[in-house]
Amino acid sequence: MTPELTALALAVFLQAVQFALYAIPANRELGPGYTMSARDREPSRSMSVMTGRLGRALANHFEGLILFTAAVVIVTLSGQASEFTGLCAWIYLAARILYVPAYAFGWRPGRSIIWALGFAATLLMVAAALI
Repeated sequence: MTPELTALALAVFLQAVQFALYAIPANRELGPGYTMSARDREPSRSMSVMTGRLGRALANHFEGLILFTAAVVIVTLSGQASEFTGLCAWIYLAARILYVPAYAFGWRPGRSIIWALGFAATLLMVAAALI
């Protein structure tokens, strides 16, 4: 498996870990009556600041994972995988791992810098496939 595909596979597992990091405290804080419902109304209780941040970090990774997956597919199917694109893939994964505590603990401006690093790595992979 290429480094890009390995990083993608690990990013999927990271998404599962992030889901658990969010879902467990959200279920505790909101109660199973709400979390197992259709959520047609707002919850009667609020989540803690950290749980809310973990939920937003989870949603953000879904968005980033879409673009990263596209980058990996483009690089892989075009036969443009290289040491550079492999490095970019690992940078993306490292950035996404660091992004979770950065968001949860409110690191400023670290969270934005970490996000930008992962986003740039994704874009550089696509650019490398085009040139």
